[in-house]
Amino acid sequence: MTNPRVIFAGTPDFALASLSALVETGIVPVAVLTQPDRPAGRGRRLTASPVKQFAELHDINVLQPRTLREQSVADELAALEPDVMIVAAYGLLLPQNVLDIPGHGCLNVHASLLPRWRGAAPIQAAILAGDRKTGISLMAMTAGLDCGPVFATAEVGIDDAETAGELHDRLAVLGGKLLVEKLEDILRGDVEAIEQDDSAATHAGKIKKQDARLDWSQDAETVARCVRAYNPVPGAFFFVDDDSSGEGGDGLRVKCWRARAVVARGAASGSVLECSRDGILVACGDGALRLDELQLPGRRRVPAREFAQQLDLRGRVLN
Repeated sequence: MTNPRVIFAGTPDFALASLSALVETGIVPVAVLTQPDRPAGRGRRLTASPVKQFAELHDINVLQPRTLREQSVADELAALEPDVMIVAAYGLLLPQNVLDIPGHGCLNVHASLLPRWRGAAPIQAAILAGDRKTGISLMAMTAGLDCGPVFATAEVGIDDAETAGELHDRLAVLGGKLLVEKLEDILRGDVEAIEQDDSAATHAGKIKKQDARLDWSQDAETVARCVRAYNPVPGAFFFVDDDSSGEGGDGLRVKCWRARAVVARGAASGSVLECSRDGILVACGDGALRLDELQLPGRRRVPAREFAQQLDLRGRVLN
């Protein structure tokens, strides 16, 4: 199908990569759906999503409904007479009456190899689980959560030291590439969608800030994966007892941005074993974690050797 009428639904940078890939190939959506502007930054100013900013630069009509469940929204979308709706990290559920609008249905760009890691945080879930590979799935959307049949996939390996942010960027580019490679074939009906095996499905739920608190009783490999999975959002953290912090409660919150598991024995979980130019070593339930990049509240991220000059952790037991 030449020059399909496309509605694109997406919000963050992951979605922007697919939208940009479409526009670069000459497929300019008749409209973009994106989340309403949100407060962001220290000033909490209302900020447009990356997708909205791109759409406005390219004179693409932008729609920002707070919900898709109002009939007036469905009517507005239907009036655009789309051939297909392409969805990537949009953030709102599409009700059945919206799914039924495009003549060729709705196509989702999802950051996992479905049916593994359906849900909101597949990239983080893959790292937390120690998966060796992940990828992109192009899926026909249904009313269920990421359970529609899959048209195409593209696979990548996960590096041992790769953070969620780094993997996100690779997958975003891959998603845009796979989308433009397969879209025409899908719309022509030349690609058969394969039903997912529901018995093999796993779920990646939304991430809460508290999920990123490090648990030193876990083995070092697991804790290291937590650091990688929560970099950059929300950022893995631990607390240091510090009466001068003024925070009360658990003490001084320290964020950990880079760390690696090493072999170590014979110390209680959370014990600081070493502070040196090579990093800060903390005992875990099995092995130890070498902290390489840390951040105090209100400060910038620094290497562990510089952090040791800001806060002395020698002899401490981290809670």
